[in-house]
Amino acid sequence: MWSCDAFNGTKTVQGQQLCHDFHLTLSIFSLLYLIVCLPVGLCYNALLVLVNLYNKATMTMPDVYFVNIAIAGLIINVIAPTYLLGPASAKWAILSFNNEVYITLLILFNVSSLVIMYSTTLLSLDYYIERALPRTYMSSVYNTKHVCGFIWGGAMLTSFSSLLFYICNHVSTKIIECSKMQNKEAADAIMVFIGYVVPATAVLYALVLISRIRKEATPLDQDAGRLDPSVHRLLIATVCTQFTLWTPYYVTLLVSTLTSLRGKALDENYIQILHFTQGLSKFLAFSSSFVMPLLYRYINKNFPHKLRRLLKKLHCGSHGCSHEHTVVQQVITTIQS
Repeated sequence: MWSCDAFNGTKTVQGQQLCHDFHLTLSIFSLLYLIVCLPVGLCYNALLVLVNLYNKATMTMPDVYFVNIAIAGLIINVIAPTYLLGPASAKWAILSFNNEVYITLLILFNVSSLVIMYSTTLLSLDYYIERALPRTYMSSVYNTKHVCGFIWGGAMLTSFSSLLFYICNHVSTKIIECSKMQNKEAADAIMVFIGYVVPATAVLYALVLISRIRKEATPLDQDAGRLDPSVHRLLIATVCTQFTLWTPYYVTLLVSTLTSLRGKALDENYIQILHFTQGLSKFLAFSSSFVMPLLYRYINKNFPHKLRRLLKKLHCGSHGCSHEHTVVQQVITTIQS
C-alpha cells in the first residue's frame, strides 16, 4: 500500500497533496481487493483445481493449463496481502526490505507470474496444434501435464538468476561473489524480457496462425475429436485479459529500470507518479488471480456439470446416493433378464 513516509522531504504543497491523493486512491483499491477480490479469487481458484482434479477422466488440454494458472493464482492470492498492506504503511518487522521474507515473497511472485504468462502462451500454441492436427495427440492431456511440470521448473530456474541479483543487492558488499552483482535493475530487466517480451511474441505468433487456420475450411472441421468451439472464446478472453492486466506491471517495471539506469536527479512529482503507477500496476497484476477463474467458470460450458458432479459426490459420500443404487440395480436386473 502507498505511503507518504518516503516523501517526507516534499517541499511543495502541491507535491504533498499529490502524495496524499495517491495514498488515498491506492488504499481504496487495496481494501477493495482484500475485501472482495481476495476471497473470490481464493474460492474460485481452489474450486477450479478441485473440480478438475476430481474429474480427471474428462479433463482436456485447456483444463490442464487452467489448473496450472489457478495454482499460480492461489500463490498470488496468498502473497497479495503482504504487498498491499506493506511494508511502508504497516511498518511490520517481518516485511522489512532487508530480510529473507521479502526476497522469498518476491521470488514466489515472479515464479507465479512466469507460470501464468507461459501457461497462457502454451495454451495458445497447443490450441493451434489441436486445430491444425486434431488426431496427432501432440497436445494431449498427458503431454500437457508434463509441459506444465516443465513450466514450473523453468519458472524456478529463470527466477534463480533474479534471486541472485536480489540477494546480492541486500547483503554486505564484503562478500566478494556479490560485490559485482548488486544490481536490482539487471534482475528486473531479466524479468521483463523473459516474463513478458518472449510470451507476448509467442502469443502474437500463435494468434496469427489461429486466425489463418480459422479462415481455411478443411474436412477436419467436422472431426468429432476437435475441441469444443467455446474453447476458442475462452482462449481469446484469457489472452486479452492476461495481457491487459499484466502489461502495465511489466511496462512500469521497464520504465523504473530505465529510470534507475539513467542515474540523474528526477523531478519530485515524476517520482511520485512513477511509484503510484507501480502500485496501481501491481494491483492489476494481482487482479488476474480472481478474474481468470471467473472467466473459466462462465465461458467453459463443461465446468457447471463437473461442479455438480463434485457437489453430488460430497453430498452423498463415498457410498453414493440411494437413488443411484436403485438405478444400478435396475440396469443389472434388465441385463440378467
